[in-house]
Amino acid sequence: MSKPKVGLVGGGSWATAIAKMLCKNHNIINWWVRNEETKNYILTHKHNPNYLSSVEFQPEQLNLTTDINELVSNSDWIVLAVPSIHLEACLADLNVPFGDRLVVSAIKGIVPVHYKIVGNYLNDEFKVPFENFGVISGPCHAEEVALERLSYLTIAAMDKQKAKMAADGLACHFIKTNISQDIFGTEYAAVLKNIYSIAAGIAHGLGYGDNFQAVLMSNATREMNRITQNVSPMKRDVTESAYLGDLLVTGYSYFSRNRMFGNMIGKGYTVNAAILEMRMVAEGYYATKSVYQLKKVLEVKAPILSAVYKILYEGKAPNKVFARLAGKLN
Repeated sequence: MSKPKVGLVGGGSWATAIAKMLCKNHNIINWWVRNEETKNYILTHKHNPNYLSSVEFQPEQLNLTTDINELVSNSDWIVLAVPSIHLEACLADLNVPFGDRLVVSAIKGIVPVHYKIVGNYLNDEFKVPFENFGVISGPCHAEEVALERLSYLTIAAMDKQKAKMAADGLACHFIKTNISQDIFGTEYAAVLKNIYSIAAGIAHGLGYGDNFQAVLMSNATREMNRITQNVSPMKRDVTESAYLGDLLVTGYSYFSRNRMFGNMIGKGYTVNAAILEMRMVAEGYYATKSVYQLKKVLEVKAPILSAVYKILYEGKAPNKVFARLAGKLN
């Protein structure tokens, strides 16, 4: 029996890393990129011109396209790996059925304007049933995938068989996979860990040391648990890799773009200057505003989230905000 045909949407570093994983398990992958220049460059030079250029592809394995309808039509299951701020534009021209396929999100952010996690956005706007939706969570940085360093992924889907199909499509000698049914908890945790990573970066930029960082991450874990339990009450262990592991690698790793963004803010960059300085999107910046509004509705205690929001969106001085935050941690 032939393997289900897979489609990948995205041309950034995380999408390129996922393409590398998928090529280990599929003779051909359908891959959507934004423009013809990128498509032709990959086919000619065998690597992405802008991201993870050390990853080499075999052109005969790639069915590259810039047509989202072609991608969806040719795929049994689809991985979305674009920044959340670009998702709506990527799907704007979609006019073929979408909800009858497994759609797996590797996006770790909130869809702007709609203020929704990807699962809710796809369900509301494209009628993708939650039974056909999945989430890829880490801990896993694209740069380490490129280096083939051992990494772990959790694939969450309500249907265990669908989760296993996606997990089998991504697993290889340097990628270990687990499955989960917690689509809402893993997706919210993936969003939240980027916000807490910004907090860790701000702390580093301000000169706080490892002792404070450990306390910050410990409190962030409990804060993450409070928020996820409020939005999706169920029995979950936030010390598992999909939650705590992803939080730790994003908060501590120098590969983390959100930590890098926070570090700039802590060192005195304005928000706009930090955004312009970075080549990649810091999802946590855009997520902070949406999750802060959600936090107010839920009336849940979230001092770290509130501190990051005050710095990024109210222009409060990072040193003063973190001095007050330090008194609330334990």
